[in-house]
Amino acid sequence: MSTPTDRSAARFFDGFAQTFDSLYDGRRSALWRWIDRRFRSDMFVRYAWTFEQLGDLCGKTVLDIGCGSGPYLVEALRRGARKVTGVDPAPGMLALARERLRNTDAGERAQLIEGSFPEVETGQHDFGIVMGVMDYVDRPEEFLAALRPVIRRSVVLSFPSTHWLRTPLRKVRYRMRGCPVYLFDEERIRRLLPAAGFAVAEVRKIPGAGMDYHVCLSDPTATSPSSR
Repeated sequence: MSTPTDRSAARFFDGFAQTFDSLYDGRRSALWRWIDRRFRSDMFVRYAWTFEQLGDLCGKTVLDIGCGSGPYLVEALRRGARKVTGVDPAPGMLALARERLRNTDAGERAQLIEGSFPEVETGQHDFGIVMGVMDYVDRPEEFLAALRPVIRRSVVLSFPSTHWLRTPLRKVRYRMRGCPVYLFDEERIRRLLPAAGFAVAEVRKIPGAGMDYHVCLSDPTATSPSSR
């Protein structure tokens, strides 16, 4: 069942959909593009690191929880994924994702589901992507335990950490919109993950102004990510 945190995050991103989408498409002014690259560089780093970790996607299935406007879905399809599934609670984000997928020649291999994980039914997938989601999960243990059965091979996630300047500003901004934010340190991340039944392949902190840990988890019985 969705929680008050899920619903408040959905409302926030539904209203923010067009602006957020422009971060990936480079449709903002030159000044804002510079600001994004300087102070939101973690978004671009985690995008690159995600596909570096996932490796060969040809013929595989990919689940993107918190898919937003769909940039990861489109890239997974471009890399040969047989099927992609995007889950997001914000209708505005999913509308942008549909539009983005229509502009590809592989949109028929995509499924979009409106709702919050693990409330929605997704089925099993080879790989998972969970970017910018744990920021709004008030019960991460339950979320990760529910994620484990739907991933056959590996999943990449971001976990928000703290920054001396950005974190206080972010908390104030989100609090004004009624959207709580949850933060993590590496010790807590490493404590959470094995309890959910995953093998921890890698935990990396995004450098510079980045607020995220980038984490790769795998099924202990699956082939290691480095050997794919």
